[in-house]
Amino acid sequence: MQAATIRFTALLLATATHAGFAGDWPQWRGPTRNSASTEQISTNWLEGGPRVRWSAAVGTGFSGVSIARGRAYTMGNATNEDSVWCFDARSGQQLWKQDYPAQLSPQWYEGGPGATPTVEGERVYTISKWGDVFCFNGLTGSILWRRDLREDGIKPNRWGFAGSPLIWRDLLILNAGGSGTALDRSTGRLVWSNGTNATGYASPALFRSGNDETVLVFAAQNLVALDPRTGVERWRYPWKTDWDTNNSDPTVSDDCILLSSFSRGCSLLSLKSGAPEPLYDSKAVCNNLSPGVLLGRFYYVFSGEAKKDTELRCLDLPTGQLKWTLKEPSFGSLIATDGNLLVLTEKGELLMFGTGPAGRGHAAVAGLIPKADPVARAKVLSGTCWTPPSLANGLLYVRNAKGELRCLELARQ
Repeated sequence: MQAATIRFTALLLATATHAGFAGDWPQWRGPTRNSASTEQISTNWLEGGPRVRWSAAVGTGFSGVSIARGRAYTMGNATNEDSVWCFDARSGQQLWKQDYPAQLSPQWYEGGPGATPTVEGERVYTISKWGDVFCFNGLTGSILWRRDLREDGIKPNRWGFAGSPLIWRDLLILNAGGSGTALDRSTGRLVWSNGTNATGYASPALFRSGNDETVLVFAAQNLVALDPRTGVERWRYPWKTDWDTNNSDPTVSDDCILLSSFSRGCSLLSLKSGAPEPLYDSKAVCNNLSPGVLLGRFYYVFSGEAKKDTELRCLDLPTGQLKWTLKEPSFGSLIATDGNLLVLTEKGELLMFGTGPAGRGHAAVAGLIPKADPVARAKVLSGTCWTPPSLANGLLYVRNAKGELRCLELARQ
């Protein structure tokens, strides 16, 4: 386990350095798209919570914040127009904004864009809930190319596209079009697409085996593994959920993949033979909206077959054994930093939990958190907060559904 932890840390640091500054968070769920950071942050918060460095109103939606090279990017909707925003990451100064027509379309939730911008070098890639794909110059905001997937016959999902773009070599891979679509990231040219039907809501993920890479796309009723170069299907695993809501990204751990959803439970698939073989299938965790976080062998997630019954759970991934549950906090999103859990509850409370009996950095050994109070807690937002926080260079970025964005100071002194 110690060797696995060292390999994970080395991969995280190498990927972060490649993407930009070592402390950047340039895409959905961070440098390696797993909601984990190696940053050490302060737990000595002021009585009123961490200091708000800056705030902005960015419009309704659930887009996360991507931070790269001193700039912060996100999306929102106002008066049936989407906006892509760029701020100075430290001061909050608006550097540019691009608008385009897009329906808000609330349907049992507030509406607005659900995908998070992806930053690669000086380019920023976005997708709207209806299929407007953009490539922006990250410095100036100028549009380098634009593609409307509807013109390719690709149908939006019931609640619109929500998966965030994945960069793979010279391709921009999207969870759109049945089981995935790839565009040339320099020109926007369509390279491959697997149909035009609606798909799932999770973001594409990479599975690596030796020197080989596979793209995992959560379609409406299956997890589909694709050759990223051609889009050719390698295998699929059936995963049917209520209303075809495959929301949470598949979680990769060595040669295994964890699948979980609120109405289906969870399964751990082994890829040792090259084809998926279930190791277990249970109701131990049922992901509800927010992806979980894997630390060592332990998987932390807000779980519940119905949102009113959710709770924070810890799963021993290799065995499928449920280690513990916490009724409070009952619902929210979470990321990992320095081996601990940072939770943003649905109601805007920020909580820091140690993950071992001795506190910091023991998740890989014990998979435990104290049953007493968290290490630190503060009310940082109001309204509905479903978007996971982003952590970059000692600053934490949080937002609510109505578009109040706050940058909080969490750097260690």
